Amino acid sequence: VLLHRLANFQRVWSLPPNENTGKEVTALAWRPDGKILAFGLTDTKRIVLCDVEKPESLHSFSVDSSITYMHWMEVTEESSVLTSFYNAEDESNLLLPKLPALPKNYSTTAKIFSEEKSDEIMKLLGDVRLNALVLGGSSGFIEIYAYGMFKIATVTGVAGSCRGLCLSSDLKSLSVITEIRDSSDSEAEITYFQASKLDTSLLSSYLPEVTRMARKFTHISTLLQYIKLSLTCMCEAWEEILMQMDSRLTKFVQEKNTTTSVQDEFMQLLLWGKASLELQALLMNQLTVKGLKKLGQSIESSYSSIQKLVISHLQSGSEALLYHLSELKGMALWKQKYESLGLDASGIEEAITAVGSFILKANELLQVIDSSMKNFKAFFRWLYVAMLRMSEDHVLPELNKMTQKDITFVADFLTEHFNEAPELYNRKGKYFNVERVGQYLKDEDDDLVSPPNTEGNQWFNFLKNSTHLKESPLLFPYYPEKSLHFVKKQMEGVIDRCLQKPADVIGKSVHQAVCMSLYKTSQSEDSTPQLFKLPFLWNDKTSNIHYVLFTILENSISKIHILRRHTDTSRSVSNGILAVDFGNFLNNSINESSDSRCYSCLDAHFYDDETVTVVLKESAEQEGKERVLAQLPLSSIYTDEDQDREFIWDSTKRLDEQSGEICTCTVVLENQWRVLENMKAQYVSVNGIRKVSCVLSSNLRHVRVFEMDVEDDGEVEEEEEEETT
Repeated sequence: VLLHRLANFQRVWSLPPNENTGKEVTALAWRPDGKILAFGLTDTKRIVLCDVEKPESLHSFSVDSSITYMHWMEVTEESSVLTSFYNAEDESNLLLPKLPALPKNYSTTAKIFSEEKSDEIMKLLGDVRLNALVLGGSSGFIEIYAYGMFKIATVTGVAGSCRGLCLSSDLKSLSVITEIRDSSDSEAEITYFQASKLDTSLLSSYLPEVTRMARKFTHISTLLQYIKLSLTCMCEAWEEILMQMDSRLTKFVQEKNTTTSVQDEFMQLLLWGKASLELQALLMNQLTVKGLKKLGQSIESSYSSIQKLVISHLQSGSEALLYHLSELKGMALWKQKYESLGLDASGIEEAITAVGSFILKANELLQVIDSSMKNFKAFFRWLYVAMLRMSEDHVLPELNKMTQKDITFVADFLTEHFNEAPELYNRKGKYFNVERVGQYLKDEDDDLVSPPNTEGNQWFNFLKNSTHLKESPLLFPYYPEKSLHFVKKQMEGVIDRCLQKPADVIGKSVHQAVCMSLYKTSQSEDSTPQLFKLPFLWNDKTSNIHYVLFTILENSISKIHILRRHTDTSRSVSNGILAVDFGNFLNNSINESSDSRCYSCLDAHFYDDETVTVVLKESAEQEGKERVLAQLPLSSIYTDEDQDREFIWDSTKRLDEQSGEICTCTVVLENQWRVLENMKAQYVSVNGIRKVSCVLSSNLRHVRVFEMDVEDDGEVEEEEEEETT
């Protein structure tokens, strides 16, 4: 994906294909405020939301089908309820502490959460006004994502692969153009669907509720991502060096030829101050005094980083998650407003419980880190002195002091951590599990190697003996055998399930109002790559009309047709369909005599609500015939005298079979056109707000940018940018 500035074609950034996101981009869409670009990748079936300033993925998610078209719209409906919601400060900002930024020194941290200002998250959430990213894919796949992040509808019942779609800004109607291929037929049929009342009663009548619910969902999505990244940072802070102790001891067991256990060898060293020759060789030759020091420092720095991440990031992230889920539960209990949207309180209750279990597991990890740090410190201090004595080095007097309490502490540590576990060898290829923290961070479904010892814990005993508390919904379930990763995965699964239901409920409420078969794609057309564009859909926000632009081949001329339908499907707009003929407007340019010049339309695009931009070529294609860029005002097509010539649609036939009966309107363009010299123009893309058009050549190598509303006398030379092959 390459992003250029329009004014001087300076490249802003480029995002090369990579393994994680994917390699084949099939669709792009800008968020209505222009701050975020979404693109769909077909090989990985992922959607990536990217910041306009720098090429970073702010958010990405997977979909079930490869995406062929994307459309990002903004709701323009106004109502007092909505306005008060838009203007109200988000309470969570007042009640929740700001999420601490993730440390920058880890490779995986997405920059979004590591900036000091977590406005990055706000940038991703964008304006409170509801906007929706509509995705269309192969085999009738259509989904609507609120704020581009959270799925609020899965639309079913549309056949074929999506070539274009458009959701009206009042959410009342969804228009889709699909391509239906019969296996036997080499030519595909292009069909227009209009889903009426995207059950108007649902999305549009419950707009304030949908907006609120979607806003909560997006908060929850970003928090889940934050927790996931915090956990990834923790895994990076835990280093492989911490495994050295286990692997060295395992090797020692395999090589030694005495019958005493490792635990006894260390105990003898502790009690008599004398080590067997084998243990001496292990300590002095393999571990070494220097190595022991390094290991001690690594363990301390690594554990304290993990501890910080748990306290400041994991816990604050999960508490914020708990807050938003509890708010969502409150919404779900307000049945008259939210029940019909599919919010389900019992599902959210399960999600809250799952977050509770995750918080418990994070606390357990903190206790394990705490005790491990204490134990390792005492053990290493004692072992350091013992090794200095073996090497007959001078031992500083302050290191030499060892109280009875310290000795007991080390003895307990040896008893607990240095016992051999042969069954561990089959599982992990080692006999020891001295290091207890890593097992919590492993992304495996296995149970913990050494779960915490809960014997003698008064609370556990109390729970065991109490019949009422065992099943109490107020207690979070605790999974003593499972790792933190496992509990997190489980929590994500439960939250996803509880937030999935509204999408199904809203999607099922969409009914098809009209389905028209437009035309067959001709073989010749398919040989040129169908890049984008025609058929093209446009939604006129002020008068709530959907327009469809497409071309039908008549006598080897591609004639442009305009179909218009009201978004409120009960109302019909007169002159639902019109064909447009371009009169001979180049008459003074090439030679005077030929009146019968005809133009084929190559591409067309709505410039604004009143104008269509078209690329034309002369049908009598001779050398030196130039392509033309023209502006076609709708006012010159939809005139009052057409009212009586209503086209009667025969629904049993395709539109191209009835093209003879469609009213044709001949338009003579006065001065709103320009010959495109030395360029085989094929495609056009426009932006009426910025008053520019970009024309792309048929070999997709040349782009020209035109300013559309420039007075003739001071005409600005257009920029021309050539890409080399």
